[in-house]
Amino acid sequence: MAALATVNVAEHVLRGTFWLGPLAAVALLAFARWSGLSWSQLGLHPDRLRSGLRWGIGATAVIATAYLIGVFLPLTKPAFLDARYHLGVSGALFSAFVLIPTSTILLEEVAFRSVLWGMLARHATTWRALMVSSALFGLWHILPSLHLAAANHGIANAVRGAGSAANTLVVVGVVAFTALGGVVAGELRRRSGSLLASMGMHWATNGLGVLFGVLAWRLGH
Repeated sequence: MAALATVNVAEHVLRGTFWLGPLAAVALLAFARWSGLSWSQLGLHPDRLRSGLRWGIGATAVIATAYLIGVFLPLTKPAFLDARYHLGVSGALFSAFVLIPTSTILLEEVAFRSVLWGMLARHATTWRALMVSSALFGLWHILPSLHLAAANHGIANAVRGAGSAANTLVVVGVVAFTALGGVVAGELRRRSGSLLASMGMHWATNGLGVLFGVLAWRLGH
């Protein structure tokens, strides 16, 4: 947890730390193996790859459908108007298929649904491992949420009128939402026995979010 906290702060304070995520993921896996966790306990056993792929594709399809509907509905469209993703097509593709998978998803899935999950499962039930890892996953997103209201039109509209409490509401909401997402991702990992399932859901949420964000900007307000 100390290592994760250090990485979390470094990624949001320092510049040019895109390499830190993959490096930390490899270090965490090396530590887990040195600690005696098997590939199966880490959700990385080859025998479960096919199952993980099936669940991951299914989750991606569900999220893609929800995004496709949401980007055209006036009520939900502002949520896709995020200034961080007001990109050109090439920038969006690079972000969705290179930057997000390597700098975000790889580290977060290895950290929370692989290594931390495996460590917790040694001393607790699967249910407790799911709840604790998901709660910590939510807390992991405190720093990224600090300036979210200024970047996202939908969130800005939701907290308009809240005054000085607006930023606190955004942070609490993001932590709760990502913790819930952690529960879903963890359940996918549990049911499939593979980290691929939760990675698929995670990529669909973030990567497709960028692509549909570009579509929303091109459709106009």
